[in-house]
Amino acid sequence: MPDIDPSRLSLERKAALLSGQDFWSTRPGPDVGLPSVVLTDGPHGVRRQVGEFDHMGIYQSLPSTCFPPAVAVGSSWDPEVAARVGAAVGREARALGVHVVLGPGVNIKRSPLCGRNFEYYSEDPLLSGHLGAAHVRGQQEQGVGASLKHFAVNNQETDRMRVSADVDERTLREIYLPAFEHIVTEAAPATVMAAYNRVNGVHAAQNRWLLTEVLRDEWGFTGAVVSDWGAVHDPVASVRAGLDLEMPGPSPENARRIVDAVRDGELDEHVVDIAVRRIAALTGLAAERSDETDGSPGSYGFDADAHHRLARELAAECAVLLRNEDSTLPLASAQRIAVIGEFAATPRYQAGGSSHLNPTRLDNALDAIRESATAHGSTVEFAPGFTPDGSGDAVALREAAVAAARSSDVAVVFAGLAESAESEGFDRDDLCLPAVQVDLIRAVAAEAARTVVVLSNGGIVSLEGWHDEVDAILEGFLLGQGGGHAIADLLFGAANPSGRLAETIPLRLEDNPSFVNFPGEQGHVRYGEGVMVGYRWYGTTGAPVRYPFGHGLSYTTFAVGDLAVESTGADSARVSLTVTNTGARAGKHVVQVYVATEAGPVRRPARELRAFAKVRLAPGESRTIGFDLGRRAFAHYDVRDDVRDDVRYDVQDGGWAVAPGEYLVQIGENAATVIAEAAVSLAGDAVAQELTLESTFGEWIAHPVVGSTLLQELTAALPEDQGSQLGDRPELLQAVRDVPMKRVVGLVEGDALDETLERLMERTRVVCRP
Repeated sequence: MPDIDPSRLSLERKAALLSGQDFWSTRPGPDVGLPSVVLTDGPHGVRRQVGEFDHMGIYQSLPSTCFPPAVAVGSSWDPEVAARVGAAVGREARALGVHVVLGPGVNIKRSPLCGRNFEYYSEDPLLSGHLGAAHVRGQQEQGVGASLKHFAVNNQETDRMRVSADVDERTLREIYLPAFEHIVTEAAPATVMAAYNRVNGVHAAQNRWLLTEVLRDEWGFTGAVVSDWGAVHDPVASVRAGLDLEMPGPSPENARRIVDAVRDGELDEHVVDIAVRRIAALTGLAAERSDETDGSPGSYGFDADAHHRLARELAAECAVLLRNEDSTLPLASAQRIAVIGEFAATPRYQAGGSSHLNPTRLDNALDAIRESATAHGSTVEFAPGFTPDGSGDAVALREAAVAAARSSDVAVVFAGLAESAESEGFDRDDLCLPAVQVDLIRAVAAEAARTVVVLSNGGIVSLEGWHDEVDAILEGFLLGQGGGHAIADLLFGAANPSGRLAETIPLRLEDNPSFVNFPGEQGHVRYGEGVMVGYRWYGTTGAPVRYPFGHGLSYTTFAVGDLAVESTGADSARVSLTVTNTGARAGKHVVQVYVATEAGPVRRPARELRAFAKVRLAPGESRTIGFDLGRRAFAHYDVRDDVRDDVRYDVQDGGWAVAPGEYLVQIGENAATVIAEAAVSLAGDAVAQELTLESTFGEWIAHPVVGSTLLQELTAALPEDQGSQLGDRPELLQAVRDVPMKRVVGLVEGDALDETLERLMERTRVVCRP
């Protein structure tokens, strides 16, 4: 790993190294042994540009394999799928002379309207973190660095360069930071990308709390922090906060400002030296290849045919079978099949923006269905039904499609969103399919003997207005360049659907917990739903949804039994269960482990995903699966302030606390349906519940040490006429429940209570377990 002595370089030279030499590469220093590092967009493929440059997918890039994007990988619920995507991207990056591929993106899907949701895995941080870590490990094992993005709280495209995401710390720690934390601590990405937005008023690219105190001091990150392209507003503040590399470059004006800040005493030169050393370490990714490739595209090579086959294989793991009435799927042999919808012939397989790739080839579902139909003795008639851009005669297209459906045994309608409807750079306005497609689905369903809908979309779409009229729905999301054959394999049963929803499909957009606060106003977006994001909200409020987080059907059936949970310490437990394939086909089942509790001083969601595993089982096969749940599976982030510090946990890992009490370990068919559960009691963290005069009267009454005798003590200390009222007037006790004790004391004449209260407070100044 290259290292340099910053004292050998002038201040001007060091400042220049802190920004790129051009749009995609770092500034070299051949005289001090620093090669240039090439960074390029990802993460589901390599967008390597060698001509005109941009970060919005406008200009052409070299051909590379378009693997399933994160929206699809998230639905696989399979770290192996993520790892194989990462490894293949790494191999292609080497072939194309790239040292760092920008990704994965692990931002939480707070709102289904976010225009970039196709690049993110899930609404759940644990699922996102485990998939992202697998991708990073797979990619970096090929010698290609990852850039974990977008750090942090980058959950919308509206006003993304300036908007302040205003989030309380508990919500940050429990929802928006854990995926980043897991990947940093478990997979050690080469770089972390600072986001465009502000976090609680401070730009992420110059947020010291985020980039240094949390990322480096707490999580131990040792790599380089790079800005999103154009995210630096104040270069001096960014360097001071812990940003190492501003992209793109060059930025001579910003370099001059850094030099001036050092000379004026505003910035310590030692901070600049540290950033230079981190960039020098990053160049090790380029130095290690010096004997293998000249760094030019194509000098290493990759097997495009093998990678296309891999893209097809992985795509089949990602689609989610939402509905399958009367076993409509898989398609039977010797059927007349009407394939309807232009997306069957012109596939929607990726989205717009910086991750938009130039695929090495592209399957379409229509050709694949025809091929499979021939093998099954079936026939296929195709009708486009609509045009993705809304042009053409909608009525004539629909009538032709309905005629084809009427003479078929089954109609397969391909519907979804055009690429122009969702992209980096803007958010969606609603969840609706285009009206022309809804009209088409309903018209076809009214005439066809059976109707299957195959969806292609980067963000979830509403199924309302037509859901109950069709027999089966296969949610493909965006499946990459091999998606066409994967869909045919799933329709005909050559592959068994095993995807599960990584985000909730609501009945209405208005039901989403972020609805009233998204995308914000006047430069701020308030995360008012707190930790109640996605399924946490729906489960806690009991709001009905169309399909819950974790939902997905199979062509076989599974049973779960023998659930056992035992504590393995004060804050940990071991879970075991048996999964059996009770059907006639081999298939994969996703075991989903949730934890529910009411223990502790904060409102917890109804349940939270705490572990998962995807297992393949042959017909009749059983397997015992075990999970070790550590303290984070039971913890909440304890936020204390200077006003109310009467409940303190004796913990060793910052603010994370495990409250003593009972926890339910639940096995979910999905986030809404619990199929087995078992309770476990945990001693949790020792807790000091110290009472002060700032504690409320209600907190005094509820205290485990003095609460039971408090009224007796107070009655004895007060004059008889006042003391007797405490027991005789319950409405008085209720009225002062939330009043600090010092205010209650102020209502009593004299100092009769002072000695008694001091004695009681002294009894609470010990560590105890309630």
